[in-house]
Amino acid sequence: MDMFGSEMIVDEIFTRLLAKAIGRFKCLSKFFRNELSTHNFEIMHSRRILSSLQKKLLSLKDNPIVVDNIVGENFEADTSKTINSPFNVHPSFLRVIVSFKGLLLVCNERICCELILWNPTTRRFKFLVDDYFNHNFDRNSDTGGMYFDDSNDLKVLHIKRYRNVVNARVYSRRRESWRMINSLNVTNFASTYYSWSPEIYSGKSIYFVVSNYWFPPGERHIVAFDVLSESSSTLPFPGVMEVNPWQGHFLSITMKLHVIVVGRADKLFADLFKFEDEAWIKVFSFNTPHIVDYLERCRRTNIIQDNKCLITSIWGDIVKVDLCNESFKYLQHVDDYSGPKGALFIETTVSPID
Repeated sequence: MDMFGSEMIVDEIFTRLLAKAIGRFKCLSKFFRNELSTHNFEIMHSRRILSSLQKKLLSLKDNPIVVDNIVGENFEADTSKTINSPFNVHPSFLRVIVSFKGLLLVCNERICCELILWNPTTRRFKFLVDDYFNHNFDRNSDTGGMYFDDSNDLKVLHIKRYRNVVNARVYSRRRESWRMINSLNVTNFASTYYSWSPEIYSGKSIYFVVSNYWFPPGERHIVAFDVLSESSSTLPFPGVMEVNPWQGHFLSITMKLHVIVVGRADKLFADLFKFEDEAWIKVFSFNTPHIVDYLERCRRTNIIQDNKCLITSIWGDIVKVDLCNESFKYLQHVDDYSGPKGALFIETTVSPID
């Protein structure tokens, strides 16, 4: 097989295959094993798969862990499967922090801030050695993200607020080590009055919601972390600042930044906004939002379920909204979403180990 033909087969055919098929083809020859294991191939494959409507929903409900097939946000009948936690930790102790390119960053809450990089498709995982913090992961004080830098090195961003100080560090998959970064200019958001949200990756930035609910009318900020310069900036919020309290929850839809705003004026409301041309545009309002009771909340993963409702959060509560045809069709193109007990992910061969 000449080199030109081999490269064309790898780039044009293998990058379009399912991750499990790629795993089988790696057994054909040493050449394919090497070519299908490179970082460049992993990135090309994940980009091609990401454009598909086919995604997986991983739910940390019980032991074992449940994985459902989703096509256009519809659960496919009789496709649920179960997988075991590869690191022998009961799912009740696990929290999803980030979903990115088929990898999940999860925290073992049974051990102080033990972070695990995991590909649930290939079942490969890696414990991220932690020499910086010896404190439990806190959903209001800790957050993080993942990205590839310009040299295709996978990076894990971890942000922790402790004793009125925000510390940020970046893990390099290639170097297998952490380093502190000083360019996250968020000194004003270090107080314990502020809550940090889960992230969303869009474009070349990772976005976080930083909220202060204690002093009306409350403060809400969007912190943008540029993955190339490793510097931060802030964005304005959608124009609902007169309402208190309210919470923003990020989504990536067709590769564009969106935020679901849930709040209470005369009654509970939930709106979807899109960030475009440096401004927030209201897409639509969700129907009949209401707070879910505790028992139902424990069975939810904070992601679209039952083909007709979306779960999001407002200051510790879980809110359910009904989807009309317009909103249901629009949300078929959600690229990325993660909640504490579940995440959308795509099946890729991206490895947690360099």
